[in-house]
Amino acid sequence: MFPASTKSKMKKRIIATAVLCTLVAGAAMAQPVKEGPWMVRARAVHLDSANGDTTGLGLGVNNKWIPEVDVSYFFNKNMALELVLTVPQKHTLSSNSTAIGTLKHLPPTLMAQYHFDLAGYKPYVGAGINYTRFSSVNIDGGATLEKDSWGPALQVGVDIPLSGNMYFNVDLKKVLIRTDVFSGTTNLGTFKVDPLLVGVGLGWRF
Repeated sequence: MFPASTKSKMKKRIIATAVLCTLVAGAAMAQPVKEGPWMVRARAVHLDSANGDTTGLGLGVNNKWIPEVDVSYFFNKNMALELVLTVPQKHTLSSNSTAIGTLKHLPPTLMAQYHFDLAGYKPYVGAGINYTRFSSVNIDGGATLEKDSWGPALQVGVDIPLSGNMYFNVDLKKVLIRTDVFSGTTNLGTFKVDPLLVGVGLGWRF
């Protein structure tokens, strides 16, 4: 049996040790999650085409939801470069709301971004360039499209921290995608897809 004074000292040491462990654990949990320079996001994106043209044919493609994945590299906490990717998307091409054929397009986009570091959320703006490749073009009457399109792209969005390195993302892009329409060797004019892309998804920083 220990003397009362010894028991008292032991209790104080046990309590002090428990308090110290609690403080250390709390401090460890309070440390911010270390974030690397890479971020990957997966989004569901609604493509809403402007459907303008100078051909007089009233050309348009259908709006649709598409999958999108982007990979970003952060040079510092504010500046990043983002590559936006998807798979070739099939659309119905219409003339004055009457279907006249189908086409596919693949539109990778490279964006330079500035990220604002605010409490609770991280909005960003971006600007860059889009390259679109048109393929599998099948139009009644034998009309064809120019295969390649280059155009500017603008972007605004926000990353909202969830837990750990995961973020909820909302993203809005305006992309200029245009192609000339040909009947044989005759240029009929330019079809302007120029979509507005509204996306929601999740991002992971590592």
